[in-house]
Amino acid sequence: MKQISLGLNLSTKKTRKREFLEQMEKVVPWAVLVQIVAPHYPKSKTGRPPFPIETMLRIHYMQQWFGLSDPAMEESLHDMPLLREFAKLDGVLNRLPDETTILRFRHLLEKHDLAPDMLRVVNDLLQHKGLLLKTGTAVDATLISAPSSTKNSSGERDPEMKQSKKGNQWYFGMKAHIGVDAESGLVHTVRGTSGNVNDVVVANSLLHGEESVVFADSGYRGAQKRPDANLGVSWQIARQPSSRKPFENSGKLGQIIDEIEHLKASVRAKVEHAFRVIKRQFGHTKVRNRGLAKNTAQLHTLFALTNLWMVRKKLMALDGKVRPLRAKAA
Repeated sequence: MKQISLGLNLSTKKTRKREFLEQMEKVVPWAVLVQIVAPHYPKSKTGRPPFPIETMLRIHYMQQWFGLSDPAMEESLHDMPLLREFAKLDGVLNRLPDETTILRFRHLLEKHDLAPDMLRVVNDLLQHKGLLLKTGTAVDATLISAPSSTKNSSGERDPEMKQSKKGNQWYFGMKAHIGVDAESGLVHTVRGTSGNVNDVVVANSLLHGEESVVFADSGYRGAQKRPDANLGVSWQIARQPSSRKPFENSGKLGQIIDEIEHLKASVRAKVEHAFRVIKRQFGHTKVRNRGLAKNTAQLHTLFALTNLWMVRKKLMALDGKVRPLRAKAA
């Protein structure tokens, strides 16, 4: 008997999740990303063949988009035909990956440090299509909370997560530091540190080396004087309120300083767009794993997907006008 399809065209109503997956289907460079994973993916000579790389990659990305754990992802594949078809698991009688298979694929990506390569490939694609420039960078960091409870199997908090004070409130977790293109707001560099690391310490590691100007808030004062600083880069750092106060009543000079600070702030604000996507669109407000290495790998994946999300409409408009990229050697 012919199998009845339960996929994307089951209903005439296009839900937000359906529309989102259709857009991601078009803009994610699946073939190039598969090439990155292929050299490290196990090949079975006997027994049950492994799931295709693209299928596992699609499942991995759906976990990031919808904030699903490994067990929750397995259940969602059983419950939702829409997710099965996006993962190319057609037919209700086909076997589905269990949570252990999903976990092993994530561990494979972490073991071989493939997430940074995926971010690089996505950015190569965006630069190839004229959506990512390299003349200026804006840098910033955000706190990502971690569980502070000790009610777990080890009986202790994650030792790689630390406390950090922001304003008058203390936070426990890690920091995501990013460098973004000053023109488009697309993320080109990601660093993960414990929550107590000062932003200025990692400031120069967020630069790609081709920019001539960097925009940052007042927390990055002194970045241009550090040993790892590039002397050819101009740092445009926001003034502290105390340094602007003497010019409040100085007429035109005070007005000019305010306009300059407003222009700096308008560029720095583009960093917040990427943070908004991972926290509000993808729901990544808390770490999902233990250890900085695993969580930093996830951040690379999230920001690669964030870049594609932010320019999805432009990519779909350019579709077919530019030849596809080939994966570069790592």
